[in-house]
Amino acid sequence: MPVALMWFRADLRLRDHLALQAAVAAGADGVVPVFVLDDHLDVTRMPVRGAYLARLLAELDERIGGLHLVRGRPEVEIPRLARQTGTSSVHVTAAHTPYGLRRDQAVAEALGDVPLVRTGSGYAVDPGTIRKSDGTAYRVFTPFFRSWQGHGAAPPAEAVDPATVPWLRPAGGTALPEVDPPAGVTLPPVGEPAALEHWTRWLDDHVDAYAAERDRPDLDTTSRMSVHLKWGTVHPRTLLADLAERGTDGARAYERQLAFREFYADVLHERPDTAHGYYDRRYEQMQYDEPAGDFEAWKQGRTGFPFIDAGMRQLLAEGWMHNRLRMAVASFLVKDLHLEWTHGADWFLERLVDADLASNQHGWQWVAGCGTDAAPYFRVFNPVGQGRRLDPDGTYVRRWVPELRDVPGAAVHEPWTLDAPPADYPPPLVDHAQERAEALRRHADLGR
Repeated sequence: MPVALMWFRADLRLRDHLALQAAVAAGADGVVPVFVLDDHLDVTRMPVRGAYLARLLAELDERIGGLHLVRGRPEVEIPRLARQTGTSSVHVTAAHTPYGLRRDQAVAEALGDVPLVRTGSGYAVDPGTIRKSDGTAYRVFTPFFRSWQGHGAAPPAEAVDPATVPWLRPAGGTALPEVDPPAGVTLPPVGEPAALEHWTRWLDDHVDAYAAERDRPDLDTTSRMSVHLKWGTVHPRTLLADLAERGTDGARAYERQLAFREFYADVLHERPDTAHGYYDRRYEQMQYDEPAGDFEAWKQGRTGFPFIDAGMRQLLAEGWMHNRLRMAVASFLVKDLHLEWTHGADWFLERLVDADLASNQHGWQWVAGCGTDAAPYFRVFNPVGQGRRLDPDGTYVRRWVPELRDVPGAAVHEPWTLDAPPADYPPPLVDHAQERAEALRRHADLGR
């Protein structure tokens, strides 16, 4: 009697889900839907993501009429469940992070004769697929993007109707976790229906203007689909298929951003050491300062640079930040405060609801100058210039820095120049021109 176990991970959806389709096809006499809460999902280390995940699990549990939750090590719990239910195959979406690969290998070995069937991935093109003519991985995005486009993506798979699946719920298991987000954090909408509804509305309202507006945090017109891609409540194949039907400059610009996500996944697949280490190891020898009060000021949005502080406060309030701000605040940490990029990357992993290991770590390294860009260290974001250019009227700053709401126009980006600066807003933590020169000096010393 064929029984299949469907082990959900960061693929909490029913539509366009190849592994779930394979499990349903293999489990004519029953499909066991399971999620394992292992130490890697320790909510004390990921309070925002943990709270969001708890709500995601509750949403999927309700939609399929019961999700079996277990707590422990996957290489122990999955084989135990397989024996308990008489499972003939265990089905998963293939993982590509360093931890995911190690975990799945351990589970496959522990299952013995029961196969761990890996079907599909969380990407339109699996990491490790796109290669240069000599078989090596791409180190630069643009040629990767051309090859990625040439490869193409499969069309979306049909949705699985949960009412037609012979779900099996074994005895035991643990209760769904109840995790509150940190104080003051408002979580985004949860679950596949919310993701698809939001995507459809954004396509209708904003995608065609995306190329022109994507760097403008004041407009708040980016898609905010990163959280849904992170947790797999939507698959990029679905998004790409919808974008292809539009054919506008905005749709093509958005496709490029999806490809960036896949490029960084490919880089991490090729170089798993860069999950927490340097892509360009020369920069391990850079002179860095130790984090102190300046790091705390950065985390709390109290640097005295309004554009930077607005981004950091949005992160604290929403567990999310506009992508342009992610680059600007990262540049400020590394090149104005001279702190090692890993400190900022760790803070993002702790506070972002959409924290994706590959995109987060390699986005930080791109800004820090030790990543995949050819000559990036000399790119130093001006925290005032960025604000004036991308938030020209100060709308974004006033949204997140209430101390400056009465400052008129573009003056909000340099409140220290006012005759009477707001008393409750801090002065600039550093002199940007001086710290830019110091950053370049340290870089020059690295090459000697």
